[in-house]
Amino acid sequence: MTPRADQHHRDALAELAALLPANATARDCLIENLHVIQDRYDGLSRPHLRALAEIMRLGLSEVFETATFYAHFRVLAEGETAAPAPVRVCGGPICRQRGGDLLLQSTHAEEAPCLGLCDHAPAALAGAHPVRRADAAAIAEALARPAETAFSTLESYGAFAPRRHSRDAVLAELEAAGLRGMGGAGFPTPRKWQTVAAQPGPRLVVVNADEGEPGTFKDRYFLETAPLAVLEGALTAAWVIGAEAVYIYLRDEYPDLHRALRAEIAEIERRGLNDGITLHLRRGAGAYVCGEESALIESLEGKRGLPRQRPPYVAEVGLFGRPTLVNNVETLYWVTTILKDGATAFAAHGRNGHHGLRAYSVSGRVRQPGVKIAPNGITITELIEEFCGGMETGHTLTAYLPGGASGGFLPAHLQPPLTFGAIEPYGGFIGSAAVMVLSQADDLRETARILARFFADESCGQCTPCRLGTAKAAALLEQPRWNAEVLDDLAFVMRQASICGLGQAAPNVWQSLHRHFPEFRS
Repeated sequence: MTPRADQHHRDALAELAALLPANATARDCLIENLHVIQDRYDGLSRPHLRALAEIMRLGLSEVFETATFYAHFRVLAEGETAAPAPVRVCGGPICRQRGGDLLLQSTHAEEAPCLGLCDHAPAALAGAHPVRRADAAAIAEALARPAETAFSTLESYGAFAPRRHSRDAVLAELEAAGLRGMGGAGFPTPRKWQTVAAQPGPRLVVVNADEGEPGTFKDRYFLETAPLAVLEGALTAAWVIGAEAVYIYLRDEYPDLHRALRAEIAEIERRGLNDGITLHLRRGAGAYVCGEESALIESLEGKRGLPRQRPPYVAEVGLFGRPTLVNNVETLYWVTTILKDGATAFAAHGRNGHHGLRAYSVSGRVRQPGVKIAPNGITITELIEEFCGGMETGHTLTAYLPGGASGGFLPAHLQPPLTFGAIEPYGGFIGSAAVMVLSQADDLRETARILARFFADESCGQCTPCRLGTAKAAALLEQPRWNAEVLDDLAFVMRQASICGLGQAAPNVWQSLHRHFPEFRS
């Protein structure tokens, strides 16, 4: 290095030595360290990246490729001065439906993927503050407001009891309730726990709080309204499978929840309610693919969030090579609820031959959008009329997405139960139950384009069918006439050869329209 560069390097080493925590050299702390540096300096300069590589004894290429993989890290060019953290305005279909395009133009903000505030569209993220029903004035007010930390009242900890049942009794109760994973796959929860518990220790639990599917915001709801129930469920899971630690991976778009959870965890540890099980809270950095469990684990290890080839499965070889249980936020909430109220009370709910409750994230053309705790198996009309106050005045249901961006479109006249396995015959799936309601005022073609661009932007690029397929599909859908034959061929290759669910499910966007709306095949 030149004498000037050498001095910059020494300065950067001194700055990071004073800034980073004592455990900063652990390999899995790379992403956390990048957040700490960016939070302090508004960006990641080349001297800081070089210094971080030296401190962590990593190659500069490793640090650089990780920092550039994630959308929220701002890697500065040589000599570039960092600008303040940008305002991000949601570019998801529901926020666009509610004026997000105009907000982007009027505020000169960056466009962001779904911010998990679809029931308060249009939404923005101003520094560390989520902005609901955003406009220029609300964004300006949020930028001027200091960060705040809020957490549950102390009295609520009295009911916190992760060990109220024996291990066998917990598994039996969850089995009787019929609880399944609510992150999208719907795998039976007790069977998943038993699979991990059967592996040789040490074992770990990972809480997947990285919901990034456009239209999905139920994790935010549960972490805002019942964080202790989620944490209790996580500690219960750790106790049942014999795990020594819980890692909570929270998407970076939820800075308010990060502050609140950090306070909750500190209080749980202060009271000794974690019973020797270590709780780690980690930040994502803007990568939808990290909602896939193996990509999430790679990210927790401080790497790029690239999905792993399977087998082995994460239940066998997961975080740090250990058997790992990965559960969604909603699943862990229901664990606590079922163990308190009983499996019978939970299973007594349900509609159309199905049992239990689940959270539906409802957004779009309804009077009362939001997270609706409703009977499992309810139909779209039942959900809208009984839980959402009906359609907005002047709007008629024409189409809906029952499972977010990847769940596909269904026309209004098709009303299968909104549950696992019932939507697949129609070419879609329920996934995380992100229900987006569309009316005659909405352009389905443009909605499909928005979702196709989302998948193209969020592809991790690891496998060619997804990397090229999502980009090709987005380009094809921009055309005034869609080439159905080419799109069908593209969908076949993506479904058969993509490594993870992103590439496999992305074709649902256009194939569902081809199937249910014949005008899109012309």
